[in-house]
Amino acid sequence: MKWTKTLIPTLREAPADAEILSHKLLLRAGLIRKLAGGVYTFLPLGLRALRKVEQIIRQEMDRAGAVEVLMPSLQPAELWQQTGRYETARAVLFRLKDNGGREWVLSATAEEVITTLVANEINSYRQLPKNFYQVSGKFRDEIRPRFGLMRAKEFIMKDAYSFDTTDEGAMASYQKMYDAYKRIFDRCGVQNFPVEADTGVIGGSHSHEFMVPADTGENDVVFCEACGYAANVEKATSGIPKTATREMGATIEKFATPGVVTIEALTKAPFSVPANRQIKTLVYVADSKPVIVLIRGDDQLNEAKLAGVVGTTIFRAATAEEILPALGAHPGSLGAVGVKGIGVYADARLNGANEMTTGANEDGFHWRNVSIERDITVTKWWDLRTVSPGEPCAKCGKPLKIRRAIEVGHVFKLGTKYSEALNATFLDEDGSRKPCVMGCYGIGVTRTLQAIIEQSNDKDGIVWPLAVAPYQVCITPLNVTADNTCMKHAETIYAQLTAQGVEAILDDRDERPGVKFKDADLVGFPIRVSIGEKSLANGEVEIKPRGGAMTLVKVDEVVKKVLALVNRIPG
Repeated sequence: MKWTKTLIPTLREAPADAEILSHKLLLRAGLIRKLAGGVYTFLPLGLRALRKVEQIIRQEMDRAGAVEVLMPSLQPAELWQQTGRYETARAVLFRLKDNGGREWVLSATAEEVITTLVANEINSYRQLPKNFYQVSGKFRDEIRPRFGLMRAKEFIMKDAYSFDTTDEGAMASYQKMYDAYKRIFDRCGVQNFPVEADTGVIGGSHSHEFMVPADTGENDVVFCEACGYAANVEKATSGIPKTATREMGATIEKFATPGVVTIEALTKAPFSVPANRQIKTLVYVADSKPVIVLIRGDDQLNEAKLAGVVGTTIFRAATAEEILPALGAHPGSLGAVGVKGIGVYADARLNGANEMTTGANEDGFHWRNVSIERDITVTKWWDLRTVSPGEPCAKCGKPLKIRRAIEVGHVFKLGTKYSEALNATFLDEDGSRKPCVMGCYGIGVTRTLQAIIEQSNDKDGIVWPLAVAPYQVCITPLNVTADNTCMKHAETIYAQLTAQGVEAILDDRDERPGVKFKDADLVGFPIRVSIGEKSLANGEVEIKPRGGAMTLVKVDEVVKKVLALVNRIPG
């Protein structure tokens, strides 16, 4: 490809709304252009890199035994209603009606569609196991799209769905996908690591996310350097002990706390109640009903974990106006002592705690000497707290650390949630009909592309891993007039490399050498071959790997040298 025949609109400065480095480089290198918030057009170089990521994904999916299909982006709303996700996932769904008034959903994922396909096409255990995948556009109504391709309204995802006859078979399918994901991200040249993860609204019993370390990532990952434990902060646990149990002797007692409405205020004189002896009472509204959440005063609630216990992501903190009629007091004086008719979800760290202090559901008053077991009716105990750095690892006891990362892939063991809802069953050997045991597996293709850039760059621009670079080599003649020896040699080298299967772009622009060099580094081509009259006088040209040292090579050895570099450069 010649530079003048394609479209590479590089920019010296990034638009003001580009917040993180990879987003800026995507725009500056002319890989994408913004159409609207969270909606982007891929330009030629960006599309080439994207297609290479997709190719790696397809190769590894095929290698793992998955078969490719392509499902519609327009999905009947009644399928989502059957699984319950029409309501639980409504915050991110694009929903619309056709001219006949029928409701539709733009594909955010495809569990409903693939499960319906299997329900209609598979009947016997002899047809299983199966694993179907697709690479296609997805749509999610992000309230605040940001960071370019990281959180967009429209994006490309690889989603796969396995169907097995047994739980053991489902775990085998899960492991194949887990291993394939590791190979995919390694081949893309991006550092990555799997972590235990929350299953979220998709559901399931087993889940891992694949993370790319990055300071600008939106995920917090808890990890232990000693034993290798790693989990998303939404899933992470620690070995921190439960609240110390004291002898249950004193009777519960109400005492006045005028003006005291925070945990910190109660720790000060004249009350001097340590935060770790207080019960923090939070009120949420889930499915239009109030629920009470209890955690220790020095802990922080993890709302993703709360979603797991209330069974929906559609919940919010209750307002003071909603709390008052339900509990009889305003925030700051709330508690669960004697509360009836409202679900009470308590963090497991409080289980068995006594001699605690909590609000009395009367403005300006608290209870002391509270025993959870004696004085509060807990609907369900659950791990609800957020792990903090320095807490002991639950596996080995060493201090935990937290770092930022970008989620690029997620694998779930779904079980029978969707197959039961959509009647995807099979006739077993014994003649009984059973639901398929499912797994689902997603890779954010466009997000992976940006994660590579976020991790692989320097002060001059992108540093592409060879496997996903839009072109492997940029041939840069410093003089492009038709009768000039620079251009003639450039054309010859370009033809020879192309004949050898090397992906090369010829920068035939009539620009100053400095402009060409800066653009080549900005775009991040792994190898640059520069051809100038000065070096040609000695029968040589310059070869410079991206980020490496320049070397002079005889003209008749250029192709051999480039082929050696292509085979040696990682990726």
